[in-house]
This record gives sequence, structure tokens and C-alpha cells, in this order.
Amino acid sequence: KKQNCLEDMRSTVGLVLVTFCALSWHSSTALFRNLFKSVVNKFTGISIVPLQSVTVSVSSSQSESRDSNEESKYIAFGTPFQKPKIANSIVDVIGATPMIRLNRLNTGGANILLKLESMEPCSSVKDRIGKSMIEEAEKRGDIIPGKTILVEPTSGNTGIGLAMVAAAKGYDLVLTMPASMSLERRVLLKALGAKVVLTLAEKGMNGAVAKAEEIVGRTPNAFMLQQFNNADNPKVHRETTGPELWFQTDGQIDVLVGGVGTGGTLTGCSQYLKGLKPSLLTVAVEPAESPVLSGGKPGPHKIQGIGAGFVPGNCDQNLLNEVIQVSSADSITMARQLALKEGVFCGISSGAAVSAALQLSQRPELAGKNIAVIIPSFGERYLSTVLFADLFQEAANQQPELNL
Repeated sequence: KKQNCLEDMRSTVGLVLVTFCALSWHSSTALFRNLFKSVVNKFTGISIVPLQSVTVSVSSSQSESRDSNEESKYIAFGTPFQKPKIANSIVDVIGATPMIRLNRLNTGGANILLKLESMEPCSSVKDRIGKSMIEEAEKRGDIIPGKTILVEPTSGNTGIGLAMVAAAKGYDLVLTMPASMSLERRVLLKALGAKVVLTLAEKGMNGAVAKAEEIVGRTPNAFMLQQFNNADNPKVHRETTGPELWFQTDGQIDVLVGGVGTGGTLTGCSQYLKGLKPSLLTVAVEPAESPVLSGGKPGPHKIQGIGAGFVPGNCDQNLLNEVIQVSSADSITMARQLALKEGVFCGISSGAAVSAALQLSQRPELAGKNIAVIIPSFGERYLSTVLFADLFQEAANQQPELNL
């Protein structure tokens, strides 16, 4: 009786799905069709083909041809990595970054997988929120190109992402930034058309935030995107970065490691991934000199991009399973080693994240597990900083060899 009941249930579900799919077939996308075909076939054994109907003005073959032409415009159609073969603008190629294994530096038992956000169009994970915060604000009618002046405090990378999107869309942009951030960042921002206002280094990001608020208060048509509290920050990671990580690892992701700047990356990714795999461990990384997430006091450090000195509104601490502190010195050393031993040219905060991942890889309970690490930015914008200052000076002083 149970078997007959199950068969009846399967038949009923199959009939409902087939009917729904048939009714929706001609108005649906190819991705919708493929999804329903696979679901129905799996649970009922029924293979779905397009149904002809006198009420449909477009024939099945014409519809299939239309969808085929649409699919041909994209790379990796129907996946989280779907991208247009020829994009309308630089904004449309943000995301879909690769992952690689950490090889020579990993002496532990876990697999360490690096998500190279350093390969975004403007070389950092912040390109994603630059696009998201501006486009979502446009949808709400909060900002208008050519009219609104965007204002934002930044340690550099968010500002660069915003400057790229602002330039592509036609916005004026004013950025406030601590004077301790690298010279390369200032040059990049100016090259993209942003106005840069420096604040006192010792006041950190709090000083930059206060200055941005002051500018908004006295500037007509100014709008502050507020990356630290803007819900569109974690939203883009929930909708893009998280699904990419799941797709790339075939769902076999056990630990997610990343530094906390605004908190948006870890929060958004964890919201998505923990929904699919509640056992996922989310590990936040912060400067040992400014252990705010661990309950300590803020302090100066050299890991640009993380450790803002306060707990950002976008950092959902309930999603964090652990916080690992890494010193500036260890972060710098690891970033240098990543370039020398792995060919991964990245910034100081990437060194901090990988240092934390290597600690985790030594734990017996994580042997054979997959640890995904966010590599947030490319190393070229750190050439004048403590990370590569000695090499910068060495290269500047180098003389040609006369006896060849």
C-alpha cells in the first residue's frame, strides 16, 4: 500500500510539474526550461518536450532558435559565471573570479583554495559593492547620474571600485581617506576622476567617516553610500560571491576565511552558504594590533583594508564561528611569500587571511577539508607601502650594467 501511495504521489507531482512547465514553456527562459526538465525527469522519469498549442503564435522551433541565439551571447550561460561575450560596459564584467589551490606554502592537512578577487576589473573585491551600492540606489531613485554627487569614506579599495562605476555611469565622486593609505590608491582614484580628501592617519576610518558626513552636510545633492552599514554591500555577496564559491567547490566548502573591513563579504557569503550547508565554519581575520572583533581596543596597524577600529554594521557577528588575530608583520611576510612561492601577487590583508588559513590547516579535525580564502586585492597598489618599500627603493636605485 505504501508503495502504491508513493507511486500515486509521484504521478500527481509529475502531472502538476508537466502541466506547469507546458503552460510556462513558451514564455520562459532556457534556464527555466532546463531546470524543470531535470527536476521532472529526476522525480518522475518523464522526459519533457515542447508542447504545440494553437494559442501560441511562435512555433516551438522559432522559440528554441530565439533561446539559442540568446544563449550564444554569453559565456557559461545559466551558471553563476554567466557573462556577456561582449559587455556593454566595464561594470558588466565584475565578478566571476577564479579559484586556485595553495600549493607550496600549505604544509597542513586541509586543502586551501584561494578566491582571487584580486582579478576583478579594478583588482579588488570592492568592485562588487561599488556596482551594487550604486545600481541599487539608482533603482530606488536615491541617486541620478549627472545630478547626484556621491560621497564616501574609504581605505582605498571601495573608493576605487566606486570611482570605476561612477566614471562609467557619469557621477561626480568625492572620497575621504586616511593619509596612511598607499600613494598608488590616491593616484588610481584621481585617474578615475574622483576627488580625494585626506584625513589624519591617526584618526583612522573614524576620521574619514566624520569628514564624509561633514561634506554631505554642506554639499547640495550629495549622497553618502555608507559601505559600512549599506545592506546592498552584503547583498551582492549573498547573490554573487557566495553562489560562485558553492559552484566552484561543487558544494564541498567546509571553511570560509576572510578579513573584515566592512564585514560585507563574510556576512553575505555566509548567509548564502550556511543556508545550504549549516556546518560551514566562517572565520574572520583581524589585526592583532586592533582586535575589536575579539573584544579588544582599536589601535594602529599596517593591514590596509581591514581592522577599521569599530564593529561595522554590515558585520553579522552571529555568523562568525571564530576570529583569528594576525599581526601586521606576519601579514606582510605572508603576502611576500605568496608572491615568491605561489606567484600570487596580492596585498597585506590577503597575507593576513592566508596566515589564518594555514593555522586552520594544521588542525587535525580539518584534515582533508576545503578551506576557501578570500584574496581581496592585487599587490600592485601596495608597491610604495611597507609591503614592497625595500624592493621599490632597490629598483629605483638600480643602475645599468655597462659590461655585458
